[in-house]
Amino acid sequence: MTTSQAGRDLDTSRPHSARMYDYYLGGKDHFEVDEKAALAVADAYPGIFVCARENRAFMHRATRVLAQEYGIRQWLDIGTGIPTEPNLHQVAQSVLPEARVVYADNDPLVLKYAERLMRSTPQGRTTYIEADVNDPASLLTAVEASEVLDFDQPIALSLNALMHFVTDAQDPYGIVARLLAALPTGSALALSHCTPDFDPATWEKVTAIYTSAGTPVQFRAHKDVARFFDGLDLIEPGVCVGHRWRPAATGSDGVQPTDAQVSLWTGVGIKR
Repeated sequence: MTTSQAGRDLDTSRPHSARMYDYYLGGKDHFEVDEKAALAVADAYPGIFVCARENRAFMHRATRVLAQEYGIRQWLDIGTGIPTEPNLHQVAQSVLPEARVVYADNDPLVLKYAERLMRSTPQGRTTYIEADVNDPASLLTAVEASEVLDFDQPIALSLNALMHFVTDAQDPYGIVARLLAALPTGSALALSHCTPDFDPATWEKVTAIYTSAGTPVQFRAHKDVARFFDGLDLIEPGVCVGHRWRPAATGSDGVQPTDAQVSLWTGVGIKR
């Protein structure tokens, strides 16, 4: 695996969304400031732990479906977050050992752990670049410079729990459109996005916590998340709550989370 970075130091003076997500997943790669903010979110929205787990599970299922049913062998995963096994490339390479993955994030802490954890199969390849989704042109330039992905072959664009950190003022739909425009026919978009649809009052509190911590967010309704897939052919069952997208077998206890606990719209679309 190769890495690229801008040489920035870690900022532990205020919480970071990637490290908060690590806390939700039960990880250890976060700081006290992140735990404090995450606990404030959990106090307002106890389902955040379920949401995080279901988001991760959706990523696993979507990756397997794209590899097994669509033969996609390349992924561009933006907003990677702190590595949590199995990572996307491990899921993809368990199906297609030759799969290639480029991870991109703008948190130097992610780079620190990416160097240690992201190991490719001999047949495949992975790399990590430090890049910001809000600058898609520079991000795509860095991806191309890595020479890991073949832009003449289908690429799956993975945007998991990322776009709610891009407000309307930052042109989220334009960003996704520019990223997809660089990918060939047969490529895919796999996206998950938190939503206030099932409990608006609670998500107003969550929005306030993230914003006060210095991380602006915009959680979106179903119709607004579906808009990211405009012009793509949605894979069944379309844009639905995370645990309802191609669900795995129910656990032994038979307990399913509620839609309000998950509060996550997910979908996968194929570029024509």
